Amino acid sequence: MRRSSKKTAAGSVRNPDRTRSRILAAAVAEFAAKGQAGARVDAIARRAGTNKRMLYHYFADKEGLYRAVLREKITERRVQFEDAPGEPSENLPFRFDLMCSDQEWIRLLGWEALENQGGQVQEESFRRQGLARALERLRGHQVAGRLTTEHDRRHLLLAKIALTMFPVAFPNLTRLVTGRTVRDPKFRRAYRSFLKKFATSFRPARPSGQPHPDRP
Repeated sequence: MRRSSKKTAAGSVRNPDRTRSRILAAAVAEFAAKGQAGARVDAIARRAGTNKRMLYHYFADKEGLYRAVLREKITERRVQFEDAPGEPSENLPFRFDLMCSDQEWIRLLGWEALENQGGQVQEESFRRQGLARALERLRGHQVAGRLTTEHDRRHLLLAKIALTMFPVAFPNLTRLVTGRTVRDPKFRRAYRSFLKKFATSFRPARPSGQPHPDRP
């Protein structure tokens, strides 16, 4: 149930949901720029156009805000990936487009990797639940004959993440290798085309003349 707007002593309208959303958006930008350790609560409050008192009111402390950011972003991406096409030649470009559309999220994950060094992460149980659903979707695609059963589903999922996230996560290497950045429309078109072709390696081998289940 949404909280109703309230008037402040000065007569202006205060909308708790809008304030909370502004704080979350500001926190994503700050955490993506500086990591959890380097982010500052006062900087997030300034970005959000509010004060630290309101931030503490909604999220208790910086760690609580970081956890809320993770849940918000992960939930958003779960919805997006649940609508992803199952055919590999369409799935990989779809995933790449999602990565390109939310580069702050990729930078935030990069900071997490630097600060955490492979140990337990914030909201780990919640994140494992989402990954379990992703693995179950892959199993369904294998059963339907869209994905090979030759490889471990966990390795297939890692491969999909790596192929579609790397150019966004490592823009300098991408530029050094290809001469273009991930922001360049020519690179994106070329890389999407590569992903469509490379995706054939994710399909199961079929006897000559047997059609693919998603093709007439």
